[in-house]
Amino acid sequence: MPQLCLGIESSCDETAAAIVTADRRILSSVIFEQTLLHQNYGGVVPEIAARAHAECLDICVREALTQSKVALNDIALIAVTAGPGLIGGVLSGVMCAKGIAAARGMPLIGVNHLAGHALTPRLTDDIAYPYLMLLVSGGHCQFLIVTGPSSFTRLGGTVDDAPGEAFDKTARLLGLPTPGGPQVEAAARSGDPARFALPRPLLDRADCDMSFSGLKTALRRARDLIVAEQGGLTKADQADLSASFQAAVAEVLAIKTRRALQLFRDAHPTARPILAVAGGVAANQTIRTALAAAAAEHAATYVAPPLSLCTDNAAMIAWAGLEQYAGGARSDLTLAARPRWPLDTRAAPQLGSGRKGAKA
Repeated sequence: MPQLCLGIESSCDETAAAIVTADRRILSSVIFEQTLLHQNYGGVVPEIAARAHAECLDICVREALTQSKVALNDIALIAVTAGPGLIGGVLSGVMCAKGIAAARGMPLIGVNHLAGHALTPRLTDDIAYPYLMLLVSGGHCQFLIVTGPSSFTRLGGTVDDAPGEAFDKTARLLGLPTPGGPQVEAAARSGDPARFALPRPLLDRADCDMSFSGLKTALRRARDLIVAEQGGLTKADQADLSASFQAAVAEVLAIKTRRALQLFRDAHPTARPILAVAGGVAANQTIRTALAAAAAEHAATYVAPPLSLCTDNAAMIAWAGLEQYAGGARSDLTLAARPRWPLDTRAAPQLGSGRKGAKA
């Protein structure tokens, strides 16, 4: 396994670079956020994001090298997010990585952004294969059995909106600023989660699939009733709606996690059960608590990476690159950016597919 890896991440609205060692040390992790660039638009604007990535990727890489006190000639491997994500941002990162690799004659590996999240618990906690991963983020939500650095079996996932997307839309519905997830969580701290009886979708199905689109619609209807009655939302209304929404998401995830843990036990009866969570929504404390309780019920070890490694970052890409390269994966200068890239290519698409490939 190469000893030092430069990771580059630019799949959405964070430009990131990191230096990670083969013995799991993060020498540097630099993230340039774009929150201010998108705050007036209610979400990430792909064209603005791509332009921002292109403008600061080289600066981000230079800063990662400076902070780690490592020279570029010391780097043994370059790992870059090659998808899935906003194609302009992914393309910016891939071209930057290919340029460095070509100029310096370094090996290159394209990493699936979701694999970066899924392998993060290996970086932070050195857990053994196999383990159950709940990947829960702004654009994705799925249960995976991870048996190797490039081996993922999907047990189920969202059939529509991802939880992070639902959190962002909820924030807009309630007039909360961006980023939506942290704002809804902050508002929920002073709210009453029992005030609004929001639905828990798909709990009548004995599988691991989830749906959050209807939950968001139910919240909008509850909001509209309040607005019609009193002409607007008070801070207390915002807090109660946020708390009720967050409680519904947490309960759905916890119940589906219990089912996924049972499926994991059935598939690997001799393995010590481990539940790992990653992705931006895994930073939500209410959801973390609910998932930890579900793991405890199944006597499973619960692993949640530090909050800084739950959201998009390049350290996870560097580590995934190191693991996958050691496992024989290789890329070259024909590496292409991919807007869609399912982890489990054997599973039927849950969100449909088209000429760009399966969404998830």
